[in-house]
Amino acid sequence: MDIVRRSTLLWPGLPWLWLRGSRAGLLVAVAFAIVLDIALVSTWVWTELVEVEVAVGLWASAGAIWLLGTISAVSAFPPPLVLTQDAATEKMFVEARDAYLARDWLAAETKLLALLTLRPVDGEAQLLLASLLRRVGRCSEAEKALNKLARSDTGLRWQSAVARERRLLARADDDSRSTVGPDIADGEPTTADDLPQNQMRSAA
Repeated sequence: MDIVRRSTLLWPGLPWLWLRGSRAGLLVAVAFAIVLDIALVSTWVWTELVEVEVAVGLWASAGAIWLLGTISAVSAFPPPLVLTQDAATEKMFVEARDAYLARDWLAAETKLLALLTLRPVDGEAQLLLASLLRRVGRCSEAEKALNKLARSDTGLRWQSAVARERRLLARADDDSRSTVGPDIADGEPTTADDLPQNQMRSAA
């Protein structure tokens, strides 16, 4: 399986497109395909219509995209997805949840992002991240996190929780226009009751 993953390095942008569904990966892969196609056509089909200098420039551009895309992919190759809960990912979630409850937003966000890099299919972590972003007033980012969860297969089981978060987000967005927001301004501790609905792992 690792050979198949590594073979995605042969096409610029493919590692992130194939392994993570990244839009940036799609952009790089399409750009390389277009430049390569034009270079091939200008070299072997439109030989009389395209000057040699232009063809050489196209091949140089294709080579540069391939080289830069491969180097960047090798330096930050997407790690294998964790499709099942294990002790490590469970520990990461518990640490993120505890940081959330302690109102340590930076630590909670850092741990959730690290967890979602390894396990993008973790709907509970995605939901907790959306809740965290809402509480710190980053409403647009919270909306994006909820949209990402709602579009995924994992999001089917979290529909009611996502709907609840959307209602809270709409209320927080309205409040932010007139005040800093209670979650940032007050000093009350965050309790387990403040966790997003249906967070079964967080009930322990």
